[in-house]
Amino acid sequence: MDYLTRLVDGQIDTLLAELPAIFITGPRATGKTTTAARRAATIVRLDREAEAVAVRADPDAALRGFREPILLDEWQVVPGVLGAVKRAVDADPRPGRFLITGSVRGDLGGELWPGTGRLTRVPMFGMTVREQAGLGSRGVPFLDRVVSGANLLPAVDTPDLRGYLELALRGGFPEPALRLGETARRAWLESYVEHLLTRDAEQVDGGRDPVRLRRYLEAYALNTAGIVDERTLFEAAGINRRTAQAYERLLTNLLVVEALPAWTSNRLKRLVLMPKRHLIDPALAGAVLGLDANLVLREGDLLGRLLDTFVVAQLRAELAVTAARPRLYHVRQQQGRLEVDLLAELAGGRLVAIEVKADAAPSADAARHLATLRDRYPETFTAGVVLHTGPRTYRLGDRIVAAPISSLWG
Repeated sequence: MDYLTRLVDGQIDTLLAELPAIFITGPRATGKTTTAARRAATIVRLDREAEAVAVRADPDAALRGFREPILLDEWQVVPGVLGAVKRAVDADPRPGRFLITGSVRGDLGGELWPGTGRLTRVPMFGMTVREQAGLGSRGVPFLDRVVSGANLLPAVDTPDLRGYLELALRGGFPEPALRLGETARRAWLESYVEHLLTRDAEQVDGGRDPVRLRRYLEAYALNTAGIVDERTLFEAAGINRRTAQAYERLLTNLLVVEALPAWTSNRLKRLVLMPKRHLIDPALAGAVLGLDANLVLREGDLLGRLLDTFVVAQLRAELAVTAARPRLYHVRQQQGRLEVDLLAELAGGRLVAIEVKADAAPSADAARHLATLRDRYPETFTAGVVLHTGPRTYRLGDRIVAAPISSLWG
């Protein structure tokens, strides 16, 4: 399969030209190894026992024997290799020496984490629709376009509602998204989930019951893109609070789930401070819950959740290369008096607010919460966007537009 340019390719090349070690982290099977291998003189696959033995026995000596740049793939299998990288970089900080990839969150050691100041992190997620279309090296990230006031043009082949759901359920894992038909893709994704719940979970946090962990992941998937308290999740999974907290930490460390924090401000009272929980890729919801587009279209609640998760996945992958350097939040007041799906806080406190609607032609009423936020923060509110499932871009008010979801990659 021909290599499709990834959004982070340019950033990796720039950093590798000036820094000794780059740490590429992201979910399993999202293309990290393929991308890193294009820049490596030596590839050490630590999840292959034959290659891991020597590194495990004496990582410092092993690294000295390899041609650079060295790609250390799946570092978490031999975590001691990071200490050896630290020592090698401290002794010789030449640029372009190491590429490290892994599919677990890279600060599991807490205070003992050896990467601080030595490993520069580059997050890499599933392929966006832009990347899958071969446009990864072209175009400006969505939030940068919004900030610049550019017209949010839809893609030439803008989908309808069913088309968006099919894109969401196809997901961003390169192999099934690019190579497989629907039946094989579903089998691949179901196998991926099974692997996560057994082998990967055991590797990161041994002793967890995969049956109960699956029940918790199912509850999480049913509530993806939701502001849901812990009790709802652990009661649905039939476990206690302590076990649920351990499962959420585990799934977060495995880069399966992510919590979008609540935005806070002293100008807004009675804000809900709970995070908004997302699966990292909407295709996982399909695999965990056995969903297809027809089932989702019959379930209004799941429809909105899946579209929201899909949009967040597209934006999350762009964050590392977005010039505005945004941080993503959600906003909600008690009783839903103000609720915004996504709030990007940019440098200088500028705000871009986004709503996601399963509506082909949203009216100004769909933007009322965006307008409330604009009126409350007139100095820092930069733009509001209602992303919808129709084909047109149009104005809904001062600094607020409606745009097709496909304008994310259009």
